Amino acid sequence: MSAVAEPFRVLATCGVFEPGYRGGGPVRSLAHILDTAPPTVEVSLLTSDRDVGEPLPYPGLSGRWVGRGRARVFYLATGHVGQWLRLLRELRSTRFDLLYVNSLWSPRFTIAPVLAARLGLLRIGRVLVAPRGELSPGALTLKRFKKRLFLRLWSPVLRGMGTVWHASADREAAEIRASCPWARVEINGDQVDLPLEPIPGDGPHGGPARLVFLGRITPKKNLLAILSALLSVTAPVTLDIFGPVEDEPYWEFCQVLLAKLPHHIRVAYRGPVLPSAVCDTFARYDAFVFPTLGENFGHVIAESLSASCPVVCTDSTPWTPVLEQGGGTVLSSLAALPAELSRLASLSPGERWDSRVDAGAAYRSWRATRTAGNILEQVLTTPWPAR
Repeated sequence: MSAVAEPFRVLATCGVFEPGYRGGGPVRSLAHILDTAPPTVEVSLLTSDRDVGEPLPYPGLSGRWVGRGRARVFYLATGHVGQWLRLLRELRSTRFDLLYVNSLWSPRFTIAPVLAARLGLLRIGRVLVAPRGELSPGALTLKRFKKRLFLRLWSPVLRGMGTVWHASADREAAEIRASCPWARVEINGDQVDLPLEPIPGDGPHGGPARLVFLGRITPKKNLLAILSALLSVTAPVTLDIFGPVEDEPYWEFCQVLLAKLPHHIRVAYRGPVLPSAVCDTFARYDAFVFPTLGENFGHVIAESLSASCPVVCTDSTPWTPVLEQGGGTVLSSLAALPAELSRLASLSPGERWDSRVDAGAAYRSWRATRTAGNILEQVLTTPWPAR
């Protein structure tokens, strides 16, 4: 009788996971990775016991291991010393082939486990880091000095452990190497389940153009740029804002601009939207305006296109070729946003519908070229650099 092969054991970490959803695309990415991991991979995931910005934990999950298919998830109360100690005792009994961290900056879910591995408190074979867009030029402009200082101190630690990086596209791989020229990068863009065919929509509608912003309300997502641009739009237009407020001072700046908008510009804040409702939400609008400072993948862009909703965004995402092929508009700079919003506001119902048809076609073409491949299986079968 042949011996049963040992599984490839992965210890993964992230700051927020399902049932939370306010962490945006990375939550759905990691869920997809866990759900599509091959049978030879065994994943233990550590995450927070509450959603972003929520004071209370998920009911009945704090301090518990919960099964998710072949994976298991531990929901940690990060302020509970007893849970940390119990978790460390449990994890020390297992040798993990891979530590997979889904952030570069997180003190609790990246720095702590990497240092524990470095000091031998955890038995870890390899380290894989997914910065999730944190090294994009736009993201690095926020708290620039603090991030540069941290990279100078943290980069030697990661390099000394033979760390490999997970990028979702060639663009993010280049951004990682720009900050860490020594980096060995694995590119894998299999990020989230999406429909094969786009949602077609309900046909042309009368009235003003219906625009939408859907994302976390933080400086990186750049809602403020939209509101500033709307000040100079002379035609009627509506804008609905969806997403959790993560940065209260930033939201206060946005509200100051909201109060200055002319009466023909109607803006409403609709609050967060559940992941299961995102595509149906986009299907109600003529364009998704997203002047982000940088995305490593841009799940929300894919979801908008899957609902035949054209996207207006910066060139700081991997989606530029798809948008230029009919998926929407790539802004040459944020200075071009007022003119683009004015153009959208002036379109006829038929022209708006034609743009939606084009966005759906661009999504269909992109979806046909998308290849699946789990990042954990990829690193399992790829030779690893020596330390």
